[in-house]
Amino acid sequence: MKHFRERIIRSGLGLLHDTGAHRLLRPMLAGVGSIFMLHHVRPRRDVAFQPNHHLEITPDFLRATLKHVRDLGIDIVTLDEMQRRLAARDFTRRFVCLTLDDGYRDNRDHAAPVMREFDAPFTVYVASDFANGIGRLWWVALERVLAQADTVDVIINQAATRLDTSTLEGKREAFAILHEWLRRLPDSAAIAREITSLCLRHGVDEAAISRELCMSWDELKEFAAEPLLTIGAHTITHDNLAKQSETSALREMTTNRADIEAAVQRKVAHLAYPYGDKLAAGPREFAMAHRVGFSTAVTTRPGMVFEGNAAHLTALPRISLNGNYQDERFLPVLTSGAATALWNRFRRVDVN
Repeated sequence: MKHFRERIIRSGLGLLHDTGAHRLLRPMLAGVGSIFMLHHVRPRRDVAFQPNHHLEITPDFLRATLKHVRDLGIDIVTLDEMQRRLAARDFTRRFVCLTLDDGYRDNRDHAAPVMREFDAPFTVYVASDFANGIGRLWWVALERVLAQADTVDVIINQAATRLDTSTLEGKREAFAILHEWLRRLPDSAAIAREITSLCLRHGVDEAAISRELCMSWDELKEFAAEPLLTIGAHTITHDNLAKQSETSALREMTTNRADIEAAVQRKVAHLAYPYGDKLAAGPREFAMAHRVGFSTAVTTRPGMVFEGNAAHLTALPRISLNGNYQDERFLPVLTSGAATALWNRFRRVDVN
């Protein structure tokens, strides 16, 4: 089902490009700007089973994206400048903001050098537990379990389930099933329990993953000296805020902000909601982010930034630079707003 959906999206992007429809639609749908969402930026991995491939792009594709934006005459700006333009209704020039979630080490090693080539400011959102080396990147742990397992036994909805993961297609299908199941568990403790059990049974060192992939506080302190970089908040644990009590969710936001400010000695004004879709961030979370003083907060809801988003700065949409669609033909479609307009049924602002 997941691969069928990906083929449909790819076909749609290709059709918009090949017909030239995106050029006609750009004036109506491009809005005043956009916020690009990235996670990993690193060289392509030569591995067949990569269910999290959507979360990574290559440095060359980032370079092509920035060149495309510059060629269109779009300004690449900081989140602070975006906020200023929205507040002042300064829409004389379109803008792009570049944001990277989670604080991966490859953001420093592979993304930052490309940003410097284009003098492009960017924001990295950091989760405290990832920087502490104790965070749970459970989607990576799940990938590693399935990569080396021939069968996986789990209990889903009180039913014992055996998944055949002896083939590539079996691994892909199992990942889709288990990822969906884990996302819908009632809380982070339940996810942790299930992932830890899988890792123990299949010999995966879950605890080492965040230390392997994410920058430590010492590394972030050094990275913070990069003049193009803004560091933003991404909560303590990267848990789904919508599943937490209000008290817990507020602590996730404010303690994470305090952790980062203490580490890098800079004010933290911007937040990214973990997961960021409608299952993880809604009106309650948007109001909390505003109440505790974040200037902006970004979701993973797809969309361009329109004038109307100025009234909802803690519910901002983003455009995913998705690793499954690393095709330079699609860049004009993404920056035109045509793809996300179709996805959103032409609704410009979605904050519910």
